[in-house]
Amino acid sequence: MERSTRQRSSIRSALQNAGRPLTPTEILAAAQGEVAALSIATVYRNLKQLVEAGEIQAVELPGDSPRYEMSGHDHHHHFVCTTCHRAFDVAGCPGDMKKLAPKGFRVERHELTLYGTCPECTSGRAVARPARPSHRHS
Repeated sequence: MERSTRQRSSIRSALQNAGRPLTPTEILAAAQGEVAALSIATVYRNLKQLVEAGEIQAVELPGDSPRYEMSGHDHHHHFVCTTCHRAFDVAGCPGDMKKLAPKGFRVERHELTLYGTCPECTSGRAVARPARPSHRHS
């Protein structure tokens, strides 16, 4: 198998097995199980190609670098753990956000991100990652 195909396959596998949006660094760590010599530059190059091919999609979370997940998900939202900073898919959607918009405004789409602690961090089983700046509104 061609090297770039093996690398791309390991990246796809990492995303499929995770079942949640991953950062490029998380993808690298998971994909190195299949391709030990994989580098972060190769991960970024392949992510760009996989996005362009429509196989994966970028997940933009407020105040954070993009994460990636497999394409084909129905509309959904995300939960970000404030301790380990991992992102998780949230099933479902609260529905029509038009009623929240100011009078006369037209809602075209919406994104909802929940923040808190994941089960592993709540129970103390996860390893904390460095804190990210808080983007709270007063």
